[in-house]
Amino acid sequence: MKNPLARLIGQLATGCAVLLVGTATLQAATVESMRLWAAPDHARLVFDLTAAAEANVFSLENPSRLVIDLDESQLNTDVSTLPLDGSAIAEVRTGVRDGGGLRVVLELNRDIEPRHFTLPPNDQYGHRLVVDLEYPGESAVENPIDPIEAMIRDQEMLAQRSAQAQLSGVEADVSTPTPAQPPVEVQPAQPHPQRDIIIAVDAGHGGEDPGAIGPSGTREKDVVLDIARRLAAEVNRTQGFKAVLIRDGDYYLGLRQRTQLAREQKADFFVSVHADAFTSPRPQGSSVYALSQRGATSETAQWLADSENRSDLIGGVDGSLSLRDKDQVLRGVLLDLTMTATLNDSLSIGGQVLEQLGRVNRLHKSRVEQAGFMVLKSPDIPSLLIEVGFISNPDEERRLRDPVHQQGLATAIFSGLRDHFQRNPPPASLLAWQRDNQRSPTGNEYRIQSGDTLSAIAIRHGVPVNQLKQANDLNGDVIRVGQVLRIPSS
Repeated sequence: MKNPLARLIGQLATGCAVLLVGTATLQAATVESMRLWAAPDHARLVFDLTAAAEANVFSLENPSRLVIDLDESQLNTDVSTLPLDGSAIAEVRTGVRDGGGLRVVLELNRDIEPRHFTLPPNDQYGHRLVVDLEYPGESAVENPIDPIEAMIRDQEMLAQRSAQAQLSGVEADVSTPTPAQPPVEVQPAQPHPQRDIIIAVDAGHGGEDPGAIGPSGTREKDVVLDIARRLAAEVNRTQGFKAVLIRDGDYYLGLRQRTQLAREQKADFFVSVHADAFTSPRPQGSSVYALSQRGATSETAQWLADSENRSDLIGGVDGSLSLRDKDQVLRGVLLDLTMTATLNDSLSIGGQVLEQLGRVNRLHKSRVEQAGFMVLKSPDIPSLLIEVGFISNPDEERRLRDPVHQQGLATAIFSGLRDHFQRNPPPASLLAWQRDNQRSPTGNEYRIQSGDTLSAIAIRHGVPVNQLKQANDLNGDVIRVGQVLRIPSS
């Protein structure tokens, strides 16, 4: 028989063993399901876990593979059901790792840059491991803007920022990386670019983020993608317009990435489509949001504080507006001017979109609301967020699933956008060319012909070149065939 001290030591040892086993049990996790979302520039693989688990992710070559090791874990799902089409994954293999735990091997068919992170439980999911396979050099936009159109848009934005710098009452170093152009007096009129107006259409949520879910299980991400695709089709059917779909599939993009993609595609306008929700099923109707002044102010401060953003935005399009040697006050003034002009355009266009939506659906608010939504915070692109209806309202949920109602919403949104741009077309756009060519010049106007120069036109009408440029808001040296100039009184 053991003495009391020996018995106590034995009991403590047994208790410790039980505690350690219990701790190990708590750390063990089961992979209950795996979900894959394929996007043009990345794929996201999500592991649904019964508990938190540590993962070791590494790459192997010849052949190219990505290995995901989960300690103290086991698999309880069929990986053969994963939709691999359109992703970088050719095959998924699983097995028990030496020493225990789960090993998942992804056979790859292209170069990737992997990253992974874990997520805690939320209202819809439990513990998750997220593995992103990013494709170097790829864009999330499947049909990017033509390089020539991008160059034309850059020139327009450069001229616009130059004008804002002059309005601010301070001098900015405005230069262009293109080869030196001849002086304006001898530069002949250029052919009109007749470029398309670019509308960036963003379907909210996607992939791992379903958005709001209606009483019958309708997911916001599905409804808004349907409407966004219909809106993009409306845009592309209309001469002089081109749509860029920010998300054209069931995958997620970060909020700032969405606006960044719109900027990369030189969008003239950004519209984000969402469906509202509330705890009560009673609210219904469409709403239109622009960025709030407070949101604009805070975003201006953030852009000024962020060196990467500052060189990207305040540095101009591809660095063509150089302000890196200017002081903080000047940078703030110019960015504030840009943000103010963008916000004013957003509110103006929002009013027209809201009017059109009111013809096909009840309005939740009778005026454009303002809020600090992240996707509205691109300082140089007018933006709107449109809540097409309340998916939490059973009747509206049913209508949001209806293709006829979806088409009506898409048509109404584009009608508002089109009306604005027909009245205020960008100078190099097809709509501006059509407007000028449909307008018969009056006694104080002149339509530019091939071979014309600003100096020749000024001499012909007896006005100084600078006065002619000022009367027509010409900030650069380029004039275009077919453009109608106002001739100021001498």
